[in-house]
Amino acid sequence: MNDIRKIDVSQITEKIRQMCIDANYSLSNDMVDALTNSQKTEASPLGKKVLDQLKLNLDIASEDMIPICQDTGMAVVFIEIGQDVHLTGGNLEDAINEGVRDGYTKGYLRKSVVNDPIIRENTKDNTPAIIHTKIVDGDKIHITLAPKGFGSENMSKIFMLKPADGIEGVKNAILSAVKDAGPNACPPMVVGVGIGGTFEKCALLAKEALTREVNKRSNIDYVRELEEEMLEKINKSGIGPAGLGGTTSALAVNINTYPTHIAGLPVAVNICCHVNRHISAVI
Repeated sequence: MNDIRKIDVSQITEKIRQMCIDANYSLSNDMVDALTNSQKTEASPLGKKVLDQLKLNLDIASEDMIPICQDTGMAVVFIEIGQDVHLTGGNLEDAINEGVRDGYTKGYLRKSVVNDPIIRENTKDNTPAIIHTKIVDGDKIHITLAPKGFGSENMSKIFMLKPADGIEGVKNAILSAVKDAGPNACPPMVVGVGIGGTFEKCALLAKEALTREVNKRSNIDYVRELEEEMLEKINKSGIGPAGLGGTTSALAVNINTYPTHIAGLPVAVNICCHVNRHISAVI
């Protein structure tokens, strides 16, 4: 039997606090590389100029320690807890929300969360976070934080397809969602797709897909081919950087799949803007 490792939840709070600040001030290396590469390949002079401005914005934000975007998002937290970990010192969700509260307050990040979808009174500290918890093997805690802005979140869609719609139906759903998003998702976008599961599972798959590095393709052959085909077709759509036309409408299409029911083919398309923020840490 493995020894149980005790971890005080204050460590989670501190980690989340710093991750909120770091994710909003600097993009991950995979996103920076993708934007830099797109500057070299963009065919439209106007599109290239927009990409140059986006890259300059990233540089200024990182150097001056200010947010990349004024919409510093709603904090989405994926936390995987090893089953050989015993959490002490308090409640897990409270610890995560305290970290978000500290990070957004001390990092001078915009507070965008309201306490009720209809009453809409601002919580003034960007809590509560959206928390997805998973129990895994081992004695470590893996945390991924993805602040999600709503310009792109509002452009996301779920399609409850029929099995007979097949792969062509999936392709049409992805392209339809991207076309409808157009310039509103602040392109070049990253397109997260979830296929399978249930209504809520495919949405979670799509959200998780956005946290995968944009230079890493699926290890499933048909999924990898679908990612490449969709990226090519989206970049031929003409949407372009900032929706002003060009050959860089998306930086990546990341697709996750999951088993589903014999009667269903759920597909979720979770779109993110060029500020696809994601950061990970291990305790």
